[in-house]
Amino acid sequence: MRSAFKPIKENRHEYALFRRRALAGFLIIVVCLAALATRFHYLQVVRHDVFSARSDANRILTRPLAPARGLIYDRNGVLLAENVAAFRLEVTPEQAGKLDDLFARLGRIVPISEDDIARFNVLRKGKRSYQGVPLRLKLSEEEIARFSINRWAFPGVDVVPYLTRSYPLGAEFAHTVGYVGRIDNDDLARLDKDAYAGTTHVGKTGIERFYEERLHGEPGYEKIEVNADHRPIGEPLARVAPKPGENLHLTIDSDLQQVAEAAFGGRAGAAVAIDPRNGEILAMVGVPSYDPNLFVNGISKADYAALLETPHKPLLNRLLRGTYTPGSTMKPFVALAGLELGLRKPGDTVLSTGEFFIPGQSRAYRDDVRGGFGRVDLQQAIARSVNTYFYSLALDMGIDRFSAALGKFGFGKPTGIDLVGEGSGVLPSREWKRTRYKQPWFPGETVIAGIGQGYWVVTPLQLASALATLANRGVPTVPHLLRAVQTGIERPVELIGKAPPQASIIEKPANWEAVQQGMVGVVAAGTARGLGNDFPYVIAGKTGTAERYSRNDETWTSISASPIERHQVLFECFTPADDPRIAVVVALEAGRSGASDAAPIARKILDAWLPGDLERQASRPAVAGVAGGEP
Repeated sequence: MRSAFKPIKENRHEYALFRRRALAGFLIIVVCLAALATRFHYLQVVRHDVFSARSDANRILTRPLAPARGLIYDRNGVLLAENVAAFRLEVTPEQAGKLDDLFARLGRIVPISEDDIARFNVLRKGKRSYQGVPLRLKLSEEEIARFSINRWAFPGVDVVPYLTRSYPLGAEFAHTVGYVGRIDNDDLARLDKDAYAGTTHVGKTGIERFYEERLHGEPGYEKIEVNADHRPIGEPLARVAPKPGENLHLTIDSDLQQVAEAAFGGRAGAAVAIDPRNGEILAMVGVPSYDPNLFVNGISKADYAALLETPHKPLLNRLLRGTYTPGSTMKPFVALAGLELGLRKPGDTVLSTGEFFIPGQSRAYRDDVRGGFGRVDLQQAIARSVNTYFYSLALDMGIDRFSAALGKFGFGKPTGIDLVGEGSGVLPSREWKRTRYKQPWFPGETVIAGIGQGYWVVTPLQLASALATLANRGVPTVPHLLRAVQTGIERPVELIGKAPPQASIIEKPANWEAVQQGMVGVVAAGTARGLGNDFPYVIAGKTGTAERYSRNDETWTSISASPIERHQVLFECFTPADDPRIAVVVALEAGRSGASDAAPIARKILDAWLPGDLERQASRPAVAGVAGGEP
């Protein structure tokens, strides 16, 4: 039975319970507010810089600004590589509609090639749809005018100015100055991405490649506000200008370079003129050559195929990688080695009967003249290029001492010139043959090495460097092309510091005098007699005719169609003979002899160099009362 009485309400107990619950709720609220405040502090104070940067990154775009590439000049200030203003057609894909239809219609106004379209498709992949993509480069004034008249019919297509690399002297300096090209995947693997942000081109060959860091400069940037689609809004918020690259002044004389190239008359070969006192390259010519401007913005398939199919391989840098058998141009070096080793004295004579036999062997090694030259000493052997003298000397020397002595002049290794891709040539040696052919060395190979044949291979630059060392009385210098740098047009030109002098590799000066007199005899009355006629300085030289040819079904094919031009022919010289200021090497891939074909080219180079040298000598202060003397 339910009770009729209600329970008595305990107000004091309920009030205490309420207070506890209210306090607990208040504490929970305080804790939540504290946690929220802590979180706000963390986000707004501690992490302020991070989130602010993220916000700016979404709102503000930092756009890199490519620096202007440094210019390249010759030693007299003639421009060899410059940045020129040009105009291109740019297409904004999202505004242009159907691209195939656009290209067809646009091609009726401005010629558009398949190569242009292929390059456009490649560049388009790295850009947003609202960004312009280059379609046609280097528009002519006539093409710009035709497009401007029809501009209304091509939405999303604009003529845009830009700077492009240009080589005013074209093919004359292609193998030396080189060229720039668009950055590809191989370039990206070796370049600093931050330093090249915004840059589209990089040095590919020559000076452009070797001195890329100097020429490139430092990029700048500008900050612009963008919307959610990364489209620019308004003017740039901030801008830091890029730092242009350094201007380079080379050692080359462009006038001398042009004369040297013209002297070849289109015949394949190479020539190097060098100052033996300091290693400065005065001229450096490889024939045939090519127009480097074709490569700047991507060479067309047709132009590239034409270069590859040209028989004399214009893309081959003969100066650095040409393979020439030096022939008798080695004889002065071999003669000097014999003197230095004490195997010969200048007055020692050798009997030349027209044939030389290794003791115990029946094979004859012949002189150029049937019946020989009779008894000859060192100077006569050099002047008249008597093979027998050098057969005998090389055999007495032995291949080991032979290789060691000739290696001092830099044969068999790169010269260290400031260019990329230099070859090493071949200095005949026991080790080289064992490594290359896994065969022992034979005495007959030593004999023919003595006259610069057999396994010998030199590059024109390598031979010129060795000749410069010889001309400089045995003091080596590293051949180089950079003479001075300039950091901005308004800054003065700063000459590059000279390398410290090295010790001479010639122990006895009298030995040099003997070899030098033999080389003077070459021009005065020897194999190149008459070359020095009407020249104010005495010339020391040496001819070389290397029998190197290919024959197929009785037809000379790889070098010349004529049997009398199947040789590689060379000539080396320096002048003035007693105080050399220029050394010249000329190498032709096909000719009759070094005297008849290569030496005249060298004389034309000397004739072009002479007026400037006479002027320099006349401007120098007199010494000991003699006008124009050396200081």
